[in-house]
This record gives sequence, structure tokens and C-alpha cells, in this order.
Amino acid sequence: MKRLASLGADLARMLAQAAGIVVIVFLLARVIPGDVVDVKAIEGDLTASQQEAMRRDLGLDKPILVQFGEWSMRALQGDFGESIRFGRPVSDMLRTALPVTLVFAGLSFALSLLLAIGIAVGAVTLESRALRALVDIVNIWSIALPTFCIGVIGILIFSIWLHWLPVIGGMLLPVIIIGIDGAGQIVKPLHEELREAATSAHVRTARAKGLSPWRVTLRHLLPTAVPMALALSSLVLASLVAGTLTMEVLFGLPGLGSLMLNAIHGRDYPVIQASILVTAIGLVVINAVTDLLHRLVDPRLSR
Repeated sequence: MKRLASLGADLARMLAQAAGIVVIVFLLARVIPGDVVDVKAIEGDLTASQQEAMRRDLGLDKPILVQFGEWSMRALQGDFGESIRFGRPVSDMLRTALPVTLVFAGLSFALSLLLAIGIAVGAVTLESRALRALVDIVNIWSIALPTFCIGVIGILIFSIWLHWLPVIGGMLLPVIIIGIDGAGQIVKPLHEELREAATSAHVRTARAKGLSPWRVTLRHLLPTAVPMALALSSLVLASLVAGTLTMEVLFGLPGLGSLMLNAIHGRDYPVIQASILVTAIGLVVINAVTDLLHRLVDPRLSR
């Protein structure tokens, strides 16, 4: 019961954070000078009376709190309205963009775990200086090099100079960039955890019995490091969302990031609000799942 109560409290806190993000974004979107009517007026030739009538039809002349209340009631029923710029249902636009983001984020996260665990385990098991140096290199990479800058350099080298990859729409290069960045956040503490576990009594006993280094690692070291990997994964997944959205814009992937940026440029409020809501809920779900797995793997947290 205590475990369920604790998990429920954490989930309520995360939902409150998601709601706070949505409220802040709703307000900030309307603080930005100009609205969608101004954008349409610049693109076309609207008179002042036409602009006033359009704002009245879209409900933009109402107080902000009234607009937020009306949108919240519709959103709770699953109705995100229509795009002001394109006249399409926002739900349809999300259904088109969300799978691209999920595939991109999933591949990047899988690569992050594969690289981090492979490098950390290899460095401890083989006692290789090269792999220990690689641990530091990948860690420094994630700290010092912004993914956006690496993406621009990658486009220049592999797309423009070498012509190996497409400039727009290719997913291979951004997955590698985000994957290395995520691995750098995991590999250093995971390596330290494995090194500390390698000096424990039961590991020394296993080695004294003549077990091979790889069997010692798989049977005794990795189970010890799983809680650490899960704890770090939640942090990586949270930062992965921001990196994924940025790379989508840079590489022209038709995902949630591109949809959100185009909506911001066009002051398309329904699309902005729905995209932020989906992103915030996604972060809540990610944190809740990783926290639950962490508690199941490491009973000390529940106590």
C-alpha cells in the first residue's frame, strides 16, 4: 500500500508539472507580439474590419482566461480543434507527426543504451585503456558539444561534401548524433558503478573460482548496475525529447518538432497547445514508467 501511495503521489506531482507547462505555454503564446490574424494580414490583404471580424470568429477577442477555459474543456474531451492556418483537425496533424517522433526517439534511445552499456562493460571487463579513454570522450562529447551544431557539421560533411546522405528527410545521421549524446550521459556513471561493483567480495569470489571475465560481468556486474542504468535512463529520455524536436527541425523530419515550429511561426495556437500538451504528457509517462521500473528493480527505494 505504501508503494502504491508513493507512486500515486509521484504521478500526481508529475501531472501537476505537465499542467503547469501547458498553462505557461498557453499564456506565453499569447504574449508574443502578433497573432495568427496579423500573420494572415501580412500574407494577404486584409482590412482592419476584416481582421477584427476574424479575431471575433476565432475567439481571440475574449479574455485569455476565458480562452484557456474553453480550450481546456475541449481538450479534456479529446477535441483539440482545427488548425487556424490550414483548417485541418489538429488531431489528424498529430497522428501524422507523432509516429515519426516516436520512431526517431526510440531508435536514438536504443542506440544510447547500446553504446553506453557496451563501452562501459567492455572497459571494465577487458581493462582496456582505449575503452576507458572512450568513456571520457563520449562523456565530454555530450557535455561540451551541442547537438544542433553537430547536426549542422554532419550535414556539411556527409550530405553536402561527401553526398552520402540526404540533406532533408534522412533519419540515420540524427539518430547517431542523438544516440551518442545520450550515451555520453549514461556511460561515465555506469562505468564508475561497474568498477566499484568489480571490487566487491562476491565478484572476487567468482573470479577465484575461475569464471571467465565475461561470465563474471554478465552474472555479477550487470545486475548490480541495472538500477543505475534505469535511473539515468529517465534523465536521458527527458533530454532526448528536446534533442529529438531540434533534430527534426534541422533535418526536415515531419515529426512533432517541425509541426510545433511551423505552428509557432504562424501563431497557430491550437496546434501549439496540442503539441505541448502531448509532449508534456509524454514526459510524465516516461518518468512514471522509469520510476516504477527503478522501484521494482531496487527495493531499497520503496523502503
